[in-house]
Amino acid sequence: MKRYFFRALLAATSLAAAAGTFSCKDYLDVLPGSAYTNEMTFNSVSNVNSAVIGAYDPLSGDNGYGVRLSTGYAYDTDEGQNRAGAPDGGSRDVNRYRVTAGTTELTAPFNTLYQGVERANICIEQIPKMALFTSGTLQEQQQLRRLYAESLALRALYYLEITRNWGDVPAPFEPAPLNGDVAIASTDRNIIYDRLLDDLGLASRYLPWRNQADYNAYERFTKGAVKALRARIALYRGGYQSREGKMVRAGDYLDAYRVARAECDTLIRNRDQHTLNPSFETIWRNVSGLKFDTQYGEIMFEVAMGSGSAASDSKLGFNNGPRLSQLSRWGQTGGAISILPTYFYAFDSTDTRRDVTITLYRSVDATPNTLNSVTATSITDGKFRRDWRVPLLSGTSQNLGMNWPVVRFADVLLMFAEAQNELAGPTAAYNGTTPVQALEEVRKRAFPAATYKALPVSQTGTKDAFFTALVNERWLEFGGESIRKYDLIRWNLLATKIAETKANLTAFMSGTGAYARVPQYLYEYNIMPEQLRYARSLYRPAPSTATTFNVTVNGTTYAARRVSWRQAVTATSIADVASAYVPGTGDELLAFPQTVVDTNPNLKQNYGY
Repeated sequence: MKRYFFRALLAATSLAAAAGTFSCKDYLDVLPGSAYTNEMTFNSVSNVNSAVIGAYDPLSGDNGYGVRLSTGYAYDTDEGQNRAGAPDGGSRDVNRYRVTAGTTELTAPFNTLYQGVERANICIEQIPKMALFTSGTLQEQQQLRRLYAESLALRALYYLEITRNWGDVPAPFEPAPLNGDVAIASTDRNIIYDRLLDDLGLASRYLPWRNQADYNAYERFTKGAVKALRARIALYRGGYQSREGKMVRAGDYLDAYRVARAECDTLIRNRDQHTLNPSFETIWRNVSGLKFDTQYGEIMFEVAMGSGSAASDSKLGFNNGPRLSQLSRWGQTGGAISILPTYFYAFDSTDTRRDVTITLYRSVDATPNTLNSVTATSITDGKFRRDWRVPLLSGTSQNLGMNWPVVRFADVLLMFAEAQNELAGPTAAYNGTTPVQALEEVRKRAFPAATYKALPVSQTGTKDAFFTALVNERWLEFGGESIRKYDLIRWNLLATKIAETKANLTAFMSGTGAYARVPQYLYEYNIMPEQLRYARSLYRPAPSTATTFNVTVNGTTYAARRVSWRQAVTATSIADVASAYVPGTGDELLAFPQTVVDTNPNLKQNYGY
């Protein structure tokens, strides 16, 4: 929800300066406008603020976190799929790992991310040149340093998305007009990460904490958000990376883990700024309800969406969330994210995150305001829900104004746990906090007090055992937040988890092993149109195989309807998950768009493409 309008005052190139998608003539044609913008914009704090808002803008919209970076690129994983089905030359190619240089979903997001880099670069170059930066009033100098720091943080976020999706990339750190040649070669991603870590270290000095900010501290960067982003980038710097078909890790990776630990430790010791919201569900009702969490600040930075357009709004709650009829009082949704049934059963039955992260209901045109059960192959995600929007927006509008949370305090706790475990083991305290304590703080929130039990020592007592527990905890905590795929890659676990998922789905289909008591069918009924119930637990065999089954509740008998559960999963649906992923072929990265490669002779296509 944008509380302000983004005004793109910068006449920056809309494509990456370094990627070379424009010809030199195309690029030079925009220089007079760019020069005019610099002269007119960087002469007052107010104008600079507008310019920085313009640098935020490419984060939103269909080609940013409104669709592609949120619900598009991050699948398939052991959580689920985006738009299950055969490759289609577009988004399904990305999700099934069947990308080619001609895949249609690549070019616009690639260009948009570099547009963000260019806008940030202009701000980073121009702001320190202003007389007000060094000789203005104390307030003007503070404001300009803060805007400079926001620009550094924005550039870091854009480059994080570019590198984790494309790997080594062209990386200009100054505006395109100063580069001379826009067709430059790729820079090693670790060099990029090192530069970003330095930039963010500087940015955090200039930014205020959330509760000290005199500006929108939720949709704009603050000190806490930058520290969390710096920790995240450090873990990418220290993680495994796909290089020429091999998963490798830099020899100095522990240095990056020390950076992550230090930043998270600072945040953990400043709980008056950011901490866990005691209610997991409230976090996501706030997001869907277009509301900030002003009390706890668990969401440390969220991308502002608004205006109702594909350029700067989001389709969160339409593309994902439960599938709802266009005739319903809630409005139409596409429900493109399919959650795997094995992910549903990965949660403890008393884990409150399960029924927030995952939805088992839908509505259809025949009975649009009545909730019906989904089958096991039609489960949807649940953190972004049109039926939780406040106010409701009926009809077929796809842009719902829901923001995208980039980082939460729960991630800070789990990043700290991961880094400290790697550096010193699961029970070693760092400034009074151990990895086990940080992880258990996140887990404890998920359970009612009466059912919470700490993990046994067998799962937390050694470095390797704790790492396995952490991998699982991040899976459960961040479902639907487009984190899992990139976590698995930096842990070198993507191939392992895809194979495990297919094996688990096969066991689910046959009702063996951990799924021996999972019902073949569910029996649904409605007490009221919006109150969906099941005749028996989802953890017990079905009471019947008939198409209906009578169930009596408080003296009233309902004809419960049969819904395929295990029965819905087939060998075909199992094979569809990450259907084209092949370890060792470079599938962890995307191909550079062919138009970019064609116009930049110095850019080498990614391995395997």
